[in-house]
Order: sequence, then structure tokens, then C-alpha cells
Amino acid sequence: MTSDPAPLDPAVKVDLWRQRFFEAQAAAEEFILGMHGDEGVSAWIQANSRITADLLQSQRPAGESATVHFMTRLQRQLLLYDSAVTSEPQPSGTVLRNAECGILRYRKQAAGAGVKLTFISPCPYCQELNTAIAARYVESDVTVSCEQAGDGCTWRAESLHASENGAAGSPDRGGTVD
Repeated sequence: MTSDPAPLDPAVKVDLWRQRFFEAQAAAEEFILGMHGDEGVSAWIQANSRITADLLQSQRPAGESATVHFMTRLQRQLLLYDSAVTSEPQPSGTVLRNAECGILRYRKQAAGAGVKLTFISPCPYCQELNTAIAARYVESDVTVSCEQAGDGCTWRAESLHASENGAAGSPDRGGTVD
């Protein structure tokens, strides 16, 4: 006779969701790369960016710019893996500084535990996917970019109008300037 298991501790639940997501992502990467090569991964990124941009559009809170919504989502995604990420408002928007990427740390731990990783680093995939999502979703005068730095990265959303005019744009545009 078996009994019902005890409910999972919230921290255990979070770790289990991370693990399951990681397993699903790794399986998808391996399948697509194995069946379709780099072209398949590029096509997958384009499909994923379209689906995600459409989903973000339907979920965007009233009165919030698409850029702010995108950058908030990206920050929350990084925080899911306990990344050391900060948001720095700039006159024309926001800069996200990811000093230590929890996704990268998680993958390194998995590799150390014997998990076969499809990609040596998740960073090029993450950057390509998220810039493709941004290109489909944020306001047309905003450019989103990423620079890698060690085990982290810096994401910038820059309003073209703010730099063209030499003046700060609206803070809710979500862009940044240096």
C-alpha cells in the first residue's frame, strides 16, 4: 500500500522546475541540432521569438511600454536562476547588468554532474533569442543589444530618438544611453 507523498517544500519545487526546464531545453537543443544542424537552431530561434513576442503582446500590462515589459521579463528570467542582476534606469530607459549569470552557473554545475550539454555556452543562444524577441516586440525606435562580460552580460535598450536628439527620451520607453 502506498500513501500520498508529502507536499514539496517551495525551494525544492523551484529546483525541480529549473531541472525539468533545463532537461526539456537540452533535449530540444540536441534534437534540433542533430536533425537540422545550425540552420535548424536558427529557424527554432525565429519561431520561438515570434511565439514569445506574440505572447508578450497579449500579456503586456496596460500603460506599460513594450520595452519596459521586455526588459522586466528578461530580468525576471535571469532572477529565476539566482543571477546577480541589477536594473539601472537611464534617462532614456534601462540597462540590465547581469554580473553573474545563474543560467550559466546552473549549466556548469550540470556539466560537472555529468550532464551532456549540447552547447558549450548558452550565451550566444540566449543573446540571439532575446534580441530576436526584442526586434519583434519592442517599439520600432528602440534597439536591444547585449554584451558578454565573463560569466555575465549587460543588456541595453536604446531609444534611437533619444540619441538622435541628444536629449533624454521618455523613461517609460525602456531605452538606455551610456
